[in-house]
Amino acid sequence: MKLAVNIDHVATLREARGGLEPDPVQAAVLAELAGASGIVCHLREDRRHVNDRDVRILREVVTTKLDLEMAATTEIISVALDIVPDLVTLVPEKRAELTTEGGLDVANHVAFYRDVVHMFHAKGIEVSVFIEPEQTQIQAAAAIEADIIELHTGTYANARTRAEADVELVRLRNASEFAHDAGLIVTAGHGLDLRNLGLIAAMRFIEEVSIGHALISRALFVGMGRAVEEYLTLLLKI
Repeated sequence: MKLAVNIDHVATLREARGGLEPDPVQAAVLAELAGASGIVCHLREDRRHVNDRDVRILREVVTTKLDLEMAATTEIISVALDIVPDLVTLVPEKRAELTTEGGLDVANHVAFYRDVVHMFHAKGIEVSVFIEPEQTQIQAAAAIEADIIELHTGTYANARTRAEADVELVRLRNASEFAHDAGLIVTAGHGLDLRNLGLIAAMRFIEEVSIGHALISRALFVGMGRAVEEYLTLLLKI
């Protein structure tokens, strides 16, 4: 299984002081050197962490895969079409949220998202949608011709009991199998860390996990390179 590293919270720390350090671009380079299969960043409308400068430089220096998380708004679509990342991941976005709170509702907006996907495909950009592990959303992802789905693992990660976690694991496993059968590439992310990642990594049809907050938090103590290596070591053991 592959590991994509989300560098948003390096930018969050930078913005706490409004200065230049730490630089998320430097974090991305270190993550790649340590073996990450891709770099993820979320360009929000309010630019609360990653900004346009970051994304443009990341496009120049990332040598694996640049995944731009984004809401499908006119402004951000325009930025993405100009920068041309390898992949865009469409996510829901609320101004007041601390982090993404759930999956994108593709099923009720199929025509809109199909048009968005076609715009990106015309520029040679692959499209992923961040969705709940539900068959209706997976079917909608296939209907809009998305290339990839990223299953929202936040409910699993935030489960308070073993029983709650087990319910979510069944949903995620069933969803990954259903999506694979529908011809979609399956990835997963949100709230994953060294303690809860193993059971997700063991799922046969999930090809990549995206990890940000927990990995960046670990990197504060051991460095970016070692933090990435710790996650890769865990994934290789599965």
